[in-house]
Formats: sequence, structure tokens, C-alpha cells
Amino acid sequence: MNLAALDLNLLVALDALLRESSVSRAALRIGLSQPATSHALQRLRDLLGDPLLVRTGARMELTPRALALRAPLTQALDQVRGLFTPDAFDAISSERQFRLMMPDLAVELLMPALMAKVTRAAPSVRIDVVPWRGPAIFHAEFARTIDMVISIGNAFKGFHRQLLYTDSDALAVRRGHPAGRQLSRREAFLAARHVAVVLRGQGEDLIDGWLRSKGWERRIALVVPSYIEALHVAARTDLVAFVPRRLITALARPLALATVAPPLDPGIDEQYMFYPTRAQLEPGSIWLRSLMLDTGRSLGGAPAPRPRTR
Repeated sequence: MNLAALDLNLLVALDALLRESSVSRAALRIGLSQPATSHALQRLRDLLGDPLLVRTGARMELTPRALALRAPLTQALDQVRGLFTPDAFDAISSERQFRLMMPDLAVELLMPALMAKVTRAAPSVRIDVVPWRGPAIFHAEFARTIDMVISIGNAFKGFHRQLLYTDSDALAVRRGHPAGRQLSRREAFLAARHVAVVLRGQGEDLIDGWLRSKGWERRIALVVPSYIEALHVAARTDLVAFVPRRLITALARPLALATVAPPLDPGIDEQYMFYPTRAQLEPGSIWLRSLMLDTGRSLGGAPAPRPRTR
């Protein structure tokens, strides 16, 4: 038999004929007309060299060859259908390892709540967080190792994105800072000494490019590579950190920080979840994305009214 010439639909018709032992009932089962099903039966007879169905009085009966085909055909069709049906993700028994890349602020804001969900639903699943390295690291080989990226609105080739949560920037200072609320005024803000955050892969703190576009230049006394470090420094010195408001709120109590509104409206930052296009329909990826989206959206809306591009 020439398998290249075999129409898979003939196997579906054969399965129906073997189950129903009737051309008319088989036609109803697979949604074909009776003439079309009769034509399929004739083609099958020619291919297999066997009548398959023979009339005995008022009934049609299966031939011995047809009876022998019934079980293996059912198994074969189930295997073929399985090729086109993704395996389900059994969270409770899975030992899968997911690899995420995100900046420290996303780890602080998202991972405690996400891990609580993961622990309840999939206690043997492991999450590995890769430190943020910037878009330049996203060559094809590295991208294949990543299941998810949390970032502002960068574009990553081969990745889809979904909005995760929104935020705005504010000033973080230690409680009892000598300038205090005066930092909401331009003069005090520009006179203050600041700690800047330059993430890996960036040339400067993103807030400084945005300030420069407004004609402002702040005094940078220290540059650190993470938002968490900036807040720890601000908590123990008189330096001012211009960082995401949600992060200040999350660490305000343990670090004894105060939030001060900046002297100009910083607008809205949008934080996105990126996932590989290749995994769009993969059940494990869908499961993790659902938990992450639920975690991000539980943070609520952004406090700032206007979007900003920076």
C-alpha cells in the first residue's frame, strides 16, 4: 500500500463503519452524506482487498478482516489525535523547572505572592530567577532558555507580551530626612544628592533621560545596580532615591522609608510579562502565565494619571 496516497479521512470513515456496521449510521457519526460514505467504503475495499461489510439478510456484518482491524485502528487513531493535542500540565505532580528573567523590583513585588500560589498548586515545581541583563543578551541561544521575562515595554524578538501591572515613580527618603516634604519643590529636589539606579545593559538611570528631556539635571552622588540597593542606601543616609512607588510602599516599614511626591508628575510606568511565541499554547507556560497575571493584577491600578515614555 502506498501510504503517501492514503487519505487520513478514510481511516476516520473506516473507524465509523467498523463501529456502526452500517453505512447510514456511519455517515451520521462522521457528518458525511450516505453517498460519500458509500464511496469511502468502496475506496477502503479497494485499498484493503477485502469487502469489510457484507450483507447477511437484512443486516450488514463485518468480515473477519474488519473485526481484526477494529481494535488496532482505534488505538492508531487515538495516537494520531494525540499528536495534535498538547499534553496537559499536571501541576500537583510536576517537577518542572521554569526560568524567569526580571529586575530586582519585580522579584520584590511579585515573587512572594507568586511563590505562595506555586507552593499550593505545584509543590515540586522550581522557579529559577535570572538577574535582569537587558535586551542585548537576548540572542537566540539565550532566549531558548527563558520561560518568561518581566520588563518595561522593551521588545524581545520571538516573545509575546501582556501588560502585568502599572506603577509610577516617587522619591524615597529615610524617615526624619532633613529636607523631607520640601523635596516636592524644584529647588530642594535639584539641591538634594541622589542615588541613581543603572541596571545592567543600560547607560544611565532611565529617570535621568526623562528628567533631561524636561530640562532638569539632578545631582547624582552614587550609582548602584539595583533598586533594592538604592532603597537600602536611602534608608541609612540623606541620599534621595527616585524609584517605583510600589517598591517604596513594599519596603517602607522594614526600612523606615517615607514616600515623597516628586516636583513634577512622573506619569505611568507599564510593566509587562513576556513569554516565548513557541510556548504560546504549551500547557505549562499557560499555567505559569495565568498565575503571574493574577499576581500582577492583584497589585491594583497605578496611582499616576498620565502615561510616560522613557
